[in-house]
Amino acid sequence: MALVEVKELLDSGVHFGHLTRKWDPNMAPYIYMERNGIHIINLYKTAAKLEEASEALSKIAASGRKILFVATKKQAKDIVSEKAGNVNMPYITERWPGGMLTNFVTIRKAVKKMASIDRMKKDGTFLTLSKKERLQVDRLRAKLEKNLGSISEMTRLPAALFVIDIKREHIAIKEAQKLNIPIFAMVDTNSDPRQVDYVIPANDDASKSIEKILTNVTDSIAEGLAVRKAEKDSKEAEKAATEAPKQEKTEEAPKTEKVAKEPKVEKTKEASKTKKVIEEPKVKKTTKTKAVKKTEKASKEEKK
Repeated sequence: MALVEVKELLDSGVHFGHLTRKWDPNMAPYIYMERNGIHIINLYKTAAKLEEASEALSKIAASGRKILFVATKKQAKDIVSEKAGNVNMPYITERWPGGMLTNFVTIRKAVKKMASIDRMKKDGTFLTLSKKERLQVDRLRAKLEKNLGSISEMTRLPAALFVIDIKREHIAIKEAQKLNIPIFAMVDTNSDPRQVDYVIPANDDASKSIEKILTNVTDSIAEGLAVRKAEKDSKEAEKAATEAPKQEKTEEAPKTEKVAKEPKVEKTKEASKTKKVIEEPKVKKTTKTKAVKKTEKASKEEKK
């Protein structure tokens, strides 16, 4: 995993906080100084926290679980959809649907509704509807796609949440806390970091700052996915290696059976020979007795 350089964070404007009158006292450990009525974030702490969060996210990705990205503010929408889409992770960039996590079953039903409309269009049943009904179905499909299209492949609750601006996404934070889902977030000087498990103190208003943090985070997730893929490939190779000797054994098995059957045939032949040998003396004995009887008869006749 690539180390984060403080200079790069400085160039991206990650260090700019909010006005001093809007600050949250709990962010004091992450604030370096005050300048022109604005708090400046300590970038050394930002770099350390970003590395810690990136490592944890990489492990989650390597385990094969999903990380849900949440950012509904205008500056972050496009960046999040692009970066999260690159690593095939679900994201919410429109309005946060209430009960997205706590009432996940209902959300899944809405996603299935979207899939059923797609099936209707494929098998031709959509054309059997009236014009008004088709318009209604199309509008419903567009609405579902806009709000839930990015989470259509998320079949179970995410393993973690990555939030930009926790003050704006307070509903998502509360739902994740209820379900004990770990929260990773970019936290500005006007927010309370105690709500988050992995705090990344950073400017969450500038698009340049958001892009810099998300680039680093998604790169670590991509590394975790690559590790998972490598493990899968190695397991498949091991399976193939173990299955090959088994196939060879099964091929050799019929030969051994044939070899085992051959001696039986020889034994039967030997047995028949022994039977013949045993039977022959009996015949000879019977012939001898007849000859003796004939000689006795002949000798009696001569005497007479």
